[in-house]
This record gives sequence, C-alpha cells and structure tokens, in this order.
Amino acid sequence: MNDAGLHARPASALVKLASKFESDFYIHMFGYKVNGKSILGVMTLAAEQGAELELELDGEDEEEAAEEIIALIKSGFGEVYEDDEE
Repeated sequence: MNDAGLHARPASALVKLASKFESDFYIHMFGYKVNGKSILGVMTLAAEQGAELELELDGEDEEEAAEEIIALIKSGFGEVYEDDEE
C-alpha cells in the first residue's frame, strides 16, 4: 500500500505492533519465511509496493494480532504522501 513499500519506518511499526502480542508471527513472500517480530527479518524481504505477503499468526491472541496488523497495513502504516493529500 505504501509508495515506497515496506521500508524501514513501516517495517519498524509492524515489528513494534507484532511484538505486543504473544502469538508467533511470520511473513511469507516469494518462498521466504521471516519472523515478523524481527526488524532484520522484515527488512530482508525488501517488499516493494504491490508485493503480496502472506501473514502467519499462531497463538492465543492470534485473532486480535491479525486484526491490528491488517489494520496497520491497510492504513498505509500511517504514512501520508503528496498524492494522498489531494
């Protein structure tokens, strides 16, 4: 959703949010599986705008975690671009 993809700032926001939950969180992309609670793991994906990510959550609070993570992604990670302001 972001013009710049999953760069450092949104990756950091994603990891910070995911780390609040007890559930395990993994992100799958192009055959790679990374720990969604690891900034290095998320950054290694180098996910560009439009990349398809599969989210895997497993644990007691997985539903709440999934809802909040999906909401963060759909919000564009809170980033505003010039095109969005028009």
